[in-house]
Amino acid sequence: MKEQLEQIKRNAFAALEAASTPAALEELRVRLLGKKGELTAVLKQMGKLSAEERPVMGQLANSVRAAIEEELEIRKAAVSAAVLEAKLEAEAVDVTIPGQAIALGHQHPMNMVLQQIKDIFVGMGYTVVDGPEVELASYNFTRLNIEEGHPSRDRSDTFYFDDNDQVLLRTQTSPMQIRFMETHKPPLCMLAPGRVFRKDEADATHSPMFHQIEGLVVAEGITMGDLKGALVKIMKAIYGQEAVMRFRPHHFPFTEPSCEMDMQCHKCHGTGEVDGQVCSTCHGEGWIELLGAGMVHPKVLENCGIDPEKYSGFAFGMGLERMAMGRLRINDLRLIFDNDVRFLNQF
Repeated sequence: MKEQLEQIKRNAFAALEAASTPAALEELRVRLLGKKGELTAVLKQMGKLSAEERPVMGQLANSVRAAIEEELEIRKAAVSAAVLEAKLEAEAVDVTIPGQAIALGHQHPMNMVLQQIKDIFVGMGYTVVDGPEVELASYNFTRLNIEEGHPSRDRSDTFYFDDNDQVLLRTQTSPMQIRFMETHKPPLCMLAPGRVFRKDEADATHSPMFHQIEGLVVAEGITMGDLKGALVKIMKAIYGQEAVMRFRPHHFPFTEPSCEMDMQCHKCHGTGEVDGQVCSTCHGEGWIELLGAGMVHPKVLENCGIDPEKYSGFAFGMGLERMAMGRLRINDLRLIFDNDVRFLNQF
């Protein structure tokens, strides 16, 4: 048995010296010192020894176990250090190498223009408000004096959620006029930017989803002259003092009288042609419609509990995408939604 114990010790030291991974060391520990290990197997033979031999062999066995355990711990420390050193060497970073510049993002061109427009209106005393995109027909149409049967309420133009056409994706930010007048009393001055949805053809100047900016002013003595003066001042601030604009008579159910405001096309400069071809931005008209406006209809004021005999007001709604097109000289509205980095990096 003594020879067996000495042989186990020699073999264990040789095997431990050759082991180079934590897994190999654990395998050796189990093979040598485990319940079914080599040393345990030898100790099970102690019962065959005489009473005089047992203490001697027991002391020798304990000595061998202690020596193996000590060597095992030494090898574990050495192997762990070697593994760590190899990992550090493999994952080493040369801190003297210049770093790579991180590309920073910036505001989307449309949001840039929106922020500029909001700053202009806030500077004129407007309050910026927000509202729901899923709207009730009563706010989107009825209380804005848009009666049943009006073309804008048709399913070919509007995205409805239910069969009775009472819940829809708002087609304009005009419902915020009603919601604001419900909770505020004149004099009031508000701006409501937001997304709106219509079943429009997606061409150079139209999209099924676009952004609109609704403005409303209600007070005593407001006239059409106030409306025109405010819009001209706003557009000059946005497009520059050299911007050319015009007003045209129009009809909207929620304003009376009503008008539309156009800006001279920035691509063809009002000629309707570019290099002998019809301008693709204004479709040959030479003008781009910016917004619709007018004096708030008395019925709309009444629907909000405001006395039309005492108060008057004006309202306007402009398309943010078209404002951005004119502001940044963009020729196709669809570029704004494509998210092509080559396009966005120009701004």
